[in-house]
Amino acid sequence: MIRSMTAYASAESAGPTGTLTCELRTVNHRYLEISPRLPEELRSFESALRERIGAHLSRGKVDLTVRLRSETGSSEGLQVNAQMLARLSELALDLEHRFPRMSIEFTELLRFPGVLRQTETDADALQAALIAALDRALVALNDTRGREGAKLGEMLVERLDGIERIVGDVRGWLPEIRAALRLRLEGRLADIRQPVDPGRLEQELVLQITRIDVDEELDRLATHISEARRVLALKEPVGRRLDFLMQEFNREANTLGSKSVDSRTTNAAVELKVLIEQMREQVQNIE
Repeated sequence: MIRSMTAYASAESAGPTGTLTCELRTVNHRYLEISPRLPEELRSFESALRERIGAHLSRGKVDLTVRLRSETGSSEGLQVNAQMLARLSELALDLEHRFPRMSIEFTELLRFPGVLRQTETDADALQAALIAALDRALVALNDTRGREGAKLGEMLVERLDGIERIVGDVRGWLPEIRAALRLRLEGRLADIRQPVDPGRLEQELVLQITRIDVDEELDRLATHISEARRVLALKEPVGRRLDFLMQEFNREANTLGSKSVDSRTTNAAVELKVLIEQMREQVQNIE
């Protein structure tokens, strides 16, 4: 299965302190790089989130943003320390006769350290809600990556078909190219106007044909085509394998061009390089 490394997804989940939202953005990268942005109260869950993402993704730069939204105006989770508030009231009464103009606002009392406390949150329930939101986001993300990957796979197969056609064309031209090379060599020797040993002529012809022989390059290109088709059908991340194959494809195309003595094979080598470069650009985005 081909999966793209570029995608976006988000999901929400109800937690004990409000609504949790997970957003995932991924782009291509050589390795798996996770960059989480979490509220301070969720920092302790970062390791669990990284592990969860690593279980679903193998490559790509992943930006994870988590938001925690409490219900507007809700006082749920807040507690007033009654003992502390009573003690402050006693102090105020004791000091009232000494400072008759003293006035204390209720909001100022709430700001006093220890008066207003946050109820302890069930950490397990909060983590479960966070993981649930992340899992849904990961499923949506992989669905998107899969759809984009399917399009990339179709494009790669189309380019492989083009490379295969060019390899077949070059094979068909080789006998004609070799015959033309023999005629050119014989014409050059005839211009010398000196007797030439037939054995020497054959020896020189074999040497020239050996220099331009591309059977081995064509065979390797055919092998690379078969391997690329096999890799595209694997049920695992294949981006690195395809990236290596693109290097091998390019090497054979360069050699084919350097050995060319015919305009058709020269043009074929250029067309091969164009198709291979188009594939290489897309392979960079495959997981």
